[in-house]
Amino acid sequence: MRDELSVFVPEQSDADPVRRAQIQMKKPQAKRFYTEVTVEPEGDAFAVKLDGRAVKTPGKKPLALPTRTAAELVAAEWRAQGETINPEDMPATRLANTAIDAVADQAEAVFEDIVRYSGSDLLCYRADGPQELVDRQRDRWDPVLSWLAETHWARFILVEGVIHQEQPAEAVAAFAAALQTERSPLALSCLHVMTTITGSAMLTLALRDRHLTLEEVWALAHLDEDWTDEHWGVDAEAEARRAKRFTEIAAAAAMLEALRVTD
Repeated sequence: MRDELSVFVPEQSDADPVRRAQIQMKKPQAKRFYTEVTVEPEGDAFAVKLDGRAVKTPGKKPLALPTRTAAELVAAEWRAQGETINPEDMPATRLANTAIDAVADQAEAVFEDIVRYSGSDLLCYRADGPQELVDRQRDRWDPVLSWLAETHWARFILVEGVIHQEQPAEAVAAFAAALQTERSPLALSCLHVMTTITGSAMLTLALRDRHLTLEEVWALAHLDEDWTDEHWGVDAEAEARRAKRFTEIAAAAAMLEALRVTD
């Protein structure tokens, strides 16, 4: 019997390795072929195993995570599968695959991409009307910017409208310094997901620092959208997309917390 198991066959489906790792998770559903899911130490990591056999990523690398708690998040998704394996229901596994297959080879580029978001962050671009929305943005977003300035010495400027304005280099550098400790591929994968979903590296940092909860971050990231819904009604398709995005960011937040647990 083989002692290693590769569930998803990789293919060169996209030039971007991060996007490729995500696409590879969207293979046709396979029948569940295992009974027991375990987490076992493998060197300085923890491997997810199916009936005692090691699982590999789409890129044929061992599916092993830095902490047992992180590996258990992935294992729980495999345990929860029914008669077929549905990768769409496995956000933690997707995060791990992306980190191992893609981010590990371009960690610096992913780090810089997160920092770049701070230069055109959602929280810095303000509406010029109506006044109710202007006031709401000020009341709810300004405290986050104040916290960022006071805690990390990153002082960003506000921009009215949507025309891009360069942020002070000192502010971006201070923001980058605040993220310097996050260099592991899995942590960067979590932070990148959180940043791209919210459109705000600042909210991501506030969540990383536990200054804001996930629910608070989610509400602040959708402040404009919620204001529109209040005045024009809720779109069912948009709500479904939003719910799916929340599942992704919740998995990223849980994984980031799991990396902090000392096993």
